[in-house]
Amino acid sequence: MTMTMRAMVFERPGSPLRLMERPIPEPASGQVLLRVHACGVCRTDLHIIDGELRRPKPHLAPGHQIVGSVVATHPGATRFRPGERVGVPWLGWTCGVCRACRSGRENLCDRAHFTGYDLDGGYAEFAVADERYCLPIPADFAALHAAPLLCAGLIGYRAWRMTGDAERLGLYGFGAAAHLIAQVARAAGRRVFAFTRSGDAAGQQFARQLGAEWAGASDETPPDELDAAIIFAPAGALVPAALRATAKGGTIVCAGIHMSDIPSFPYDLLWGERSLRSVANLTRIDGEEFLSIAARIDLQSEIHPYPLAAANQALADLRDGKFNGSAVLTVG
Repeated sequence: MTMTMRAMVFERPGSPLRLMERPIPEPASGQVLLRVHACGVCRTDLHIIDGELRRPKPHLAPGHQIVGSVVATHPGATRFRPGERVGVPWLGWTCGVCRACRSGRENLCDRAHFTGYDLDGGYAEFAVADERYCLPIPADFAALHAAPLLCAGLIGYRAWRMTGDAERLGLYGFGAAAHLIAQVARAAGRRVFAFTRSGDAAGQQFARQLGAEWAGASDETPPDELDAAIIFAPAGALVPAALRATAKGGTIVCAGIHMSDIPSFPYDLLWGERSLRSVANLTRIDGEEFLSIAARIDLQSEIHPYPLAAANQALADLRDGKFNGSAVLTVG
């Protein structure tokens, strides 16, 4: 008899995910089979469902912030044993032989496969994953609190590293990623300035509670010039706004996988050796470093749990900005 599981399945852009019974996948060479405990809900999932990322696998189970326990391994997989708890991030496989991979930039591999996009993800009771791209989860983190670290945390961390030694850090869009990296920045002695949607008093108060010394709307001018800014919101119009708020020599990092078009802006905003760059995906080294830091500083994730069958509601609430922090599906 074929064993089955429940999964929330993406069928076409603009349509809600459908709860289905599917066969439990079997691990192939180098893979482990996981019983999923929790899976974070990410804005990238919205970009897939809205058709803005246009080549997902057919009948996809989304989700790339997976925490689960190993229940079976392929005979060729030896890194983890049944019962061990691991996390599965966005980066699910790379070729290992291209120029990017050979130069330590596996996040830029043109043939990479991504969890919850090219590969079925964690909006399901079971998932398979390449053991080489799984991350051990620190024992002190409960599954629900660990899940957001696997994308919101990791992408935030990679973006934060790109800001170098910036003392005054602006965070545009104070959501899942910003609420985590604000804690990392404060632990490193940086000053944090938070930018939210206009009128989002609750979000601004949330940012202050996490150590931001100032919080305001994204079109406001902070009390001090920024040394660097990270833009988490997928709004291209924030790029010129961040440049206006940033001092000479500062860096603007665009941290989303998708962003609306950046409007034209005068060269004066970029002049003065300001730089504009993007973050693409993550590497396994990012994961190892960030999870180590998260455990050391006792990083706290603000979570809002939803059952697996309520994934569409979680996505709608994320789109509408109805919570601070991260939505997480409780799976098993």
